[in-house]
Amino acid sequence: MKKRSTNLRVKLPVFLFVFQVIFVAIYFAFVTYDEHADARFQTNQTNPMHNALYKDYPFFTDIQVMVFLGFGCLLAFFRLYGFGGMVFNFLTATFAIQWAILVQGYFQFCHNGKIHLGVINLINAEFACAVVLISFGAVLGKTSPLQLLVMALLEVPMFAVTEWVVLKYLRINDAGGSILIHLFACYFGLGATFVLYRSGLTEGHVKENTSYHSDILSVMGTLFLWVFWPSFNSALTLKGDDQHRAILHTFIGLSASTLTAFALSAMLNKKGKLTLADIQNVTLAGGVTVGASVDMMISPAAAYVLGMMGCTACMLGYKYLSPFLAQRCRIQDQCGIHNLHGLTGLISCAAGICAILMADEEVYGPSLYEIFTHRAPVEGDPKLQELQMLIPGLKPGLGRTAREQALFQVAAVFSTIGLSALGGIITGYLLKLPYFASPSDDFCFDDVVFFEVPPDYDAPLKLSYKMTAEDSPDVPHQRVVIQLMDNNMENKCA
Repeated sequence: MKKRSTNLRVKLPVFLFVFQVIFVAIYFAFVTYDEHADARFQTNQTNPMHNALYKDYPFFTDIQVMVFLGFGCLLAFFRLYGFGGMVFNFLTATFAIQWAILVQGYFQFCHNGKIHLGVINLINAEFACAVVLISFGAVLGKTSPLQLLVMALLEVPMFAVTEWVVLKYLRINDAGGSILIHLFACYFGLGATFVLYRSGLTEGHVKENTSYHSDILSVMGTLFLWVFWPSFNSALTLKGDDQHRAILHTFIGLSASTLTAFALSAMLNKKGKLTLADIQNVTLAGGVTVGASVDMMISPAAAYVLGMMGCTACMLGYKYLSPFLAQRCRIQDQCGIHNLHGLTGLISCAAGICAILMADEEVYGPSLYEIFTHRAPVEGDPKLQELQMLIPGLKPGLGRTAREQALFQVAAVFSTIGLSALGGIITGYLLKLPYFASPSDDFCFDDVVFFEVPPDYDAPLKLSYKMTAEDSPDVPHQRVVIQLMDNNMENKCA
């Protein structure tokens, strides 16, 4: 069978230039400034410090660090795939944000035929980008940059539509994005990797390993994510006490999951040693687990327990569930996104539903109807007028009971999982098309197929490629013989 060419000289530039032209045309025709960025709305009575920039930009910069540095470093843990992990993250993230500004702008920020652009749009677009990068983790090292761009091209609108449907019609509470970000990204990625299953990788791959330096770089990514995760969870919450609680709960949850991760890593290792993969991933579980209830009055103790629960589920998932999914279900989840985002996301959703069922005015006071806006009385209800005297600006709600709101949360969980998995499967089939330059099994987890690499990129792991006379110089057409040689063993034999 003829192998597919991975040469990007024509394919990648054509894709990027075509979509840049399309984006420029759309921006030119349909994008304008919002009232906080438009000079026409500013007068001599305008206080510049009231501009939305000053409350949104700090969160934007924090999430920028998470997207480009946090995810980038975290995904660079393979010994021979450091370039791919960081650079493809950079490429995919930039494309996804540009695309999400337009797609989400149409659904959320479009007025009078124009998308009104402000920093808040960029924050929402970066959340959509985070969805793509989480899904990227499931297919890390097994896809070309062109495939990743196509995945972003398809996933962003699928996410935007799901987000719009869930928020507009189901009207749920999901401040930290446990449903719409973590669950969607997880099951979309699993759907894609299920279709892109490679039987040749069932027993592992010779290059599917880490090095001392790649693991250090990956831990740096973990630290970037850990430090800025409170901003991620609190960016879109109501300003004031809601946002304050979100930051507190996220930090407490992360702290609890970190300490639990160190304990479980040593306990589950037969030699009683720490495993760096646990530190890189499982320590972050608490940030996901508190997400659905992050702005609610759940108590600091509950946030701590959720961090411990999420960490335990994530750790056991990496140890037992991921091998089962790979061997029995044809799901090769390269970064274990089902453990860090799927299992913890489900725990978070269950906790959020419990918090909603227990929420009442005795605990929250009148602000109950600000946090749970859909439980506020309907227009014309005398109670609404009483509440508006206490909370000026309170808008009419849907008059839902706690039980009704909880049922809508459940519906959102199942509909999000179903839509995302279906979208991932469809995307996976499209990514299998030969044009998208998928690497062969021999060249998975290897930068050499898509990058000009330095001579020592594979040290101390040395790879030698033997070609027959009829083989093309194009890398995928080579017949590969991989020889592993440890420099330390060479020194001993010398």
